[in-house]
Amino acid sequence: MLGLDEGKMAVNLARNTITEFLESGTKLEPDSESLTPVFEEERGVFVTLSMEGDLRGCIGHPYPDSSLKDAIVDSAISASTRDPRFPPVNLQEMSVIAVEVTVLTPPEMIDAAPEDLPGLIEIGRHGLIIKHGFYQGLLLPQVAPEQGFNAVDFLNHTCIKAGLAPDAWLTGAEVYWFEGQVFSEESPRGQVVEKQF
Repeated sequence: MLGLDEGKMAVNLARNTITEFLESGTKLEPDSESLTPVFEEERGVFVTLSMEGDLRGCIGHPYPDSSLKDAIVDSAISASTRDPRFPPVNLQEMSVIAVEVTVLTPPEMIDAAPEDLPGLIEIGRHGLIIKHGFYQGLLLPQVAPEQGFNAVDFLNHTCIKAGLAPDAWLTGAEVYWFEGQVFSEESPRGQVVEKQF
């Protein structure tokens, strides 16, 4: 678990990375001496950008495949310039964009019968990954409470995100869960808080 100060470091690293990349096209090299040891640990992470309450970009590393600091830098650049759902962010927008960083636990396959899944998933605690063949979709833990989803809605929408039928979780798709710590700017460049759901 990260402390709030580390959460602030994570969000600041994401914002500074985006600003540097948009200003100069260069990738920020994180200063390890100004970060705590947790940033050297391999962690999954997502960077989410929102503008006036609407999503403006969200990309990350679902699995702990690189150090937290490197995953934040890569995810921040990708969320701001490579999310296929949105045009790239421009520098002027960063004054009205709020930055959020979600640090993930490693995903684990849920070992349960499909019909039992809704009773196991805790809204606000669990994020989901659903896989079937080449298809894969992920929704972060904060999505369900923010969208008012119950567990069945959450499963259905994760399937849709994967490009699958909404009920694929009942018909053979693999379902994984993970947890996340969510650190977010309350307003663009504002105070960073840890969100609780």
